[in-house]
Order: sequence, then structure tokens, then C-alpha cells
Amino acid sequence: MVEFSSWGQLYKAPHRLYAPAHRFSPLPSVTGDPPGGKLLPWGNGRSYGDACLNSHGTLIWSAFLDSILDIDPAAGTVRVEAGVLLRDLQRLLVTRGFMLPVTPGTQEITVGGAIASDVHCKNHHRFGTFGCHVLSFTLLRSDGQILECSPDSNSGYFRATIGGMGLTGFVTEATLKLRKVSGSLIRAEYHKFASLDEFCVLARDSGKDYEHTVAWTDCISGSGGRGIFMRGNHEDDPKVRFAGRSLGFPFTPPVSLVNGLSLRMFNAVYYWLNSRKSKPFLINYDKFFYPLDAVTNWNRIYGPKGFYQYQCVVPGKDGMEAVREIQKLISRSGEGSFLGVLKTFGDMKSPGILSFPMPGFTYALDFPNRGTKTAKLFADLDAVVRNAGGRLYLAKDARQPRELFEAGYGSSLEEFARYVDPGFSSDLSRRLMGF
Repeated sequence: MVEFSSWGQLYKAPHRLYAPAHRFSPLPSVTGDPPGGKLLPWGNGRSYGDACLNSHGTLIWSAFLDSILDIDPAAGTVRVEAGVLLRDLQRLLVTRGFMLPVTPGTQEITVGGAIASDVHCKNHHRFGTFGCHVLSFTLLRSDGQILECSPDSNSGYFRATIGGMGLTGFVTEATLKLRKVSGSLIRAEYHKFASLDEFCVLARDSGKDYEHTVAWTDCISGSGGRGIFMRGNHEDDPKVRFAGRSLGFPFTPPVSLVNGLSLRMFNAVYYWLNSRKSKPFLINYDKFFYPLDAVTNWNRIYGPKGFYQYQCVVPGKDGMEAVREIQKLISRSGEGSFLGVLKTFGDMKSPGILSFPMPGFTYALDFPNRGTKTAKLFADLDAVVRNAGGRLYLAKDARQPRELFEAGYGSSLEEFARYVDPGFSSDLSRRLMGF
């Protein structure tokens, strides 16, 4: 048994580890009573909660399935094994005039993990989710079946696997559609805003002319929702550039370094520094898309008790009222977040049955684990999300109650359950789905 932890460091549990040497390796036998005998894919362990854990079961570690099998420039496609990191794939693609159309806020995840979580980016209003650009994949089931899945072949398994949190089987390889880019730079603009009303105006006006839009919000300033709105487009750049070496956080401190004082200091400095960027500027795509990757093991700053990320989506025009209420509850609770990422989702629908995005506003916030105090805040936030008709992101979730999950995803759960592999399970699926 090997102990594994999620990125939020909230849970640690022993697991058996199986690392297939190649994509044709059979899966281990499913034996014993659940959960001990069941399987779960493991990419790079960047899920914040318990979606990547299968306590006392077996993790299928895809580290050795890291080959880029084929790049077809004429078709604009790439075929890769599921254990390839987005970082490594992007760095090769950009030298050939391509990029992945959609990546999340970190490139330290695998292609298999990106499919399972159906990740999204700052350009959802233009490109949708990662799953919108998956052309096909090979799915290995616990009974030995090998399914070739696409929108036209085994389409049910295709839709269930995208956003299915690794519960339909083990993806061994995938073919992805690429997008052409003119270089590795982004021409970015940063605009300060003093309220959520100003954010809405910036988001509305930026959607037509800018591919990438996102905002950082200062949720503890007491100023009514101030923040920095960031937008940008790809820039012609004949010389390919990459970000420099990352800094590292070498140890886990005995207590969380995130507290009321450090939060206020960080948020004030971050707002002041970025509000001074009044003119467009060029920035490497690494730094624009993946700012947190500049500090490896940054999750350690939260100390041994770990942290939660609370990411919700609230639909429709009235969703901003839910965001206002969320900010009020956070301010009233005395809790706060270094990360307060607010952005809009467009109308492009993902093929995934359990895909997270819907048209509206999505808000992501990190909170240190302070026990009952944090749990009380989350219960209040849950009520706002539920009343607004929203839902929480499964790749980030570590504690939502089952009734909130069923309210947010309920209409899709019966269809999804038909494609779940009975030999696969996770701590999240047992907590929220009962299998």
C-alpha cells in the first residue's frame, strides 16, 4: 500500500498502485468487496478533493503512458497517450504553430485527467470545454473490453467519459483537435474595477473582441467587489518563448500561512501592482494561463490541515446576484481567499453528460481548512448556489452534500450511471453517487 493525497491535502489514504507499462497492458483483476477491490485512474493528482482517491483500492497510474504518438499538421490533430502532461504537449505544439484550444489554470495535468474533468479555460465563450475538442479515445474497461469511442462510435461511453471523473474505465490514448496560433505571446490588458457592476460591463464588452477573459476579485476588501479584469488575444511572435524556471515551496509549514493578516496584505499588494498596468503588454502564454505553476507545491502554504477550493457556477442573468450574496457571506464570515477567480461561461455545450459549465458566472475561491468555521461558511454558500440553480465543480469538490450534487446534476445522473464501469470507484463517487 502507498499513501496518496489530493492536491488540497485534505485527505490521505493508502492505495494499491498499478502502473501499466504500455497502453496495451491489461488492467488488474477486480476482486474483493468494494472499495478494496475497485480501480481508479490516477494522472498527476491535481484534483483538489477526493475525485482522484480510491481509499484501500487500486490506482491505475498513467505516468508511463506519456508518448506523443502522432501530430498531423494538415488535419490539425494530435494523438497522444493519456499520461502526457499538458505542459509537455503544449511546449512541443507551440513550436509547430499549434496549441490546445482549451487548458485549465494549470498545465501540470494529464490528457486523461483533462478529459475526465472536462476542464475549461478563460476562453469558454469561444472554445467551450476541453471535451469539445476531443475527437476520439480508447477506453479500457475492467472486464477487458477495449472500446473505440467518438461522437459516432460508442457515443454513450464517449459522452459519459468526458467529465465522468474516471468512472467509466481507463482512457489509454486520445486524438485531439488543435488550433493554430501565431506565437507563444499574449497581448494582455488589465483593467481595475470597483464593483461587480463594473465587472459585468467589462465582461460584456470584452466578449466580442477578446478570446481570453477572466477576473481576480478581492473578496475581503469590503469595497463591494473590487478586482482586476484581465483580457487578451494571441500575438504574432516569430520567436517561441517559454516561462523561466519555477520557484518551489520546499516544505509544509506547521500551521497555515494563509490568515487574515496575510490575506489582506497580499490582496492589497496584488490589486495595487496590477491596477498600475494601464497599457496593453505582451506576456508569455505560460505566465498568462498558468500563473500558479510559477510556484511548485504552492499548496503547501496552507499547512498540514490543507485547503478547500470552492468553485461554483450560477446560471443566467440573475447569477450575478448570487455572486454578490456569496461575496457578502464570505466578508461576513471573516474568511478570505488569495484566489478569487470570476469569469463567465458562454453558450457552447460540452458533449460530456456531467460537464460542469453552463451559461452564467463561475466563481472559484480557495479557503484554508479551519474545521467547523469553514464548514459553516460552505453550508451558507451551498444554499445560495442551490437556490440559484447552480452546481459545484466535481474536480474541485471535497465535501458537498449529496443533495446539492443531485440538485445540480440530477437530470443527467440516470443516463451517466448506465456507462459507469462496475469495477471502478472513487472516494467522490461513493460519497455522492453511492458506488
